[in-house]
Amino acid sequence: MTSGVKRVAMVSMHTSPSARAGTGDAGGMNVSLLATAAELAARGVEVDLLTRATADPSATLIAPGVTLHELRAGPRGELPKSELPTHSDEFGESVSRLLGRGDVSYDIIHAHYWLSGIATLPVALELGLPFVQSFHTLGAMKNRRLAKGDKPEPERRVLSERFLAGQADAIIAGSSAEVASLIDQVGAPPGKVWVIPPGVDGDLFSPERVAASASIRAKLGLETGRPVIVVVGRVQPLKGQDLAIRAIGALSGVKPILAIVGSPTPGAEPFELSLRSLAAELGIGDDVRFLGGLDRNDLAELLATSALTLLPSHSETFGLVALESAATGTPVIGSRSTGLVESIADGISGLLLPSRDPEVWAAGISGLLSNPRKLLELSSTARAHAERFSWGTAAASLIGVYASLKRS
Repeated sequence: MTSGVKRVAMVSMHTSPSARAGTGDAGGMNVSLLATAAELAARGVEVDLLTRATADPSATLIAPGVTLHELRAGPRGELPKSELPTHSDEFGESVSRLLGRGDVSYDIIHAHYWLSGIATLPVALELGLPFVQSFHTLGAMKNRRLAKGDKPEPERRVLSERFLAGQADAIIAGSSAEVASLIDQVGAPPGKVWVIPPGVDGDLFSPERVAASASIRAKLGLETGRPVIVVVGRVQPLKGQDLAIRAIGALSGVKPILAIVGSPTPGAEPFELSLRSLAAELGIGDDVRFLGGLDRNDLAELLATSALTLLPSHSETFGLVALESAATGTPVIGSRSTGLVESIADGISGLLLPSRDPEVWAAGISGLLSNPRKLLELSSTARAHAERFSWGTAAASLIGVYASLKRS
C-alpha cells in the first residue's frame, strides 16, 4: 500500500455498526460502516470501529482487519439519542484512553454522525490526529422538510453540526444534495467537502435472488399470486411510510401487498400505530404488512421478488436502499426533491416523482404495474445503474482523502 495510511478509528457513538439495519437507530449508516471498513481492511488499512457499549466493554474482531470496540459511556443498556449528548464527554474519554495507549498508532479519526463528532473532535485535537466527519443526515436538511407532526431537530444538533463543519479537516458527503446543504445551510467550507457515494454489494443484492421467491414469501407470510411493493427503513415520520399507504389506498383495481420493512425508532411507536390505523381507514388493513427489521439475506430476497420499491422519505442524503433494490433488478420510485436524484436514475432504475401527492404516486405505481414490458426494461437497466456503485470504489476514494490529511 502506498498511501501511508495504516490504521483508522471510525466512530459511531449512538449505534453499533454491527446492529441490524432497520431496528432501533440502525440504518444505512450501519451498513455503510461495515462495508467500508471491510474494503479498507482489504486494502491494507486496519480499522477500529468505536461505539458506545450497552453492556460490558469489549473488543471483537468482526472481520479480517476490522475490530469492534464497545466503550463505556453512561449507564448500561440502550439510551434514547436525546440523552446521549450528556454522555459524549465520557465516551470521548474512553476513546482517548484507547487511542492514546501507545501500543497502536492511528492515522485518522473518522466520526460518523454529529454525536460521534462532538465526542471525538477533542480527542483528535488532543492526540494531534486529522479529523474527518461524515454526518449521514443533517439537522438543517431534515428541518427543511419536516414531516407533519414530527419534532424539529434540536438547536444543539444544528449548532454542533455547524461547529464540526468548521473544525473538521475533511467532510465526507454522499451526494451533491448533501453538499449543497452542508455549504448553504451548515456553513461548511467548500474546499473541505468531498463527495464519496456509497456502494452496493452486487453479489448479495442480485436478480438471482428471485429464485427464492416462494421460500421468502412463505417465510414472511406473503401469499403468492399478488405483486409485492416494499418500503424499507426505520418506521418514523421522516421516512414517510404514510405516503406509501395512501398511494396504495388510491390504487384502483387489485391492490398489491405493501410490505413495510423496519421497526419503529425509539419513541416512534405511536407513529407505527397511526400507520396501522390509516391502512384500516383506507380499507387496506389486510394489504399492508409490517415485517419489522430483516437480516440482509432476507432483505435481498424480498427486494428481488418484489415488483417495486418505494422510498417515500421526506429527506434523504442519498438513499442506499435505492441502490440495493436496483441491484436486484427491482425498480424504485422516489421523490425528485431529495438526495434520491443521485441514487435513482429517472427512467433507468425507476421513477422520480415531482410531488408527495398520493394520487401522483398511485399513478406512477399503476403505470408500471400495468405495463409489464416497461417494468422488465427498468429491471434490466436498474441493475446496470447499481453496478456503477461499489464499496471498493468508495473505500479507495476514502483512502485518498485520508492520505491527503495524514501527518508525518
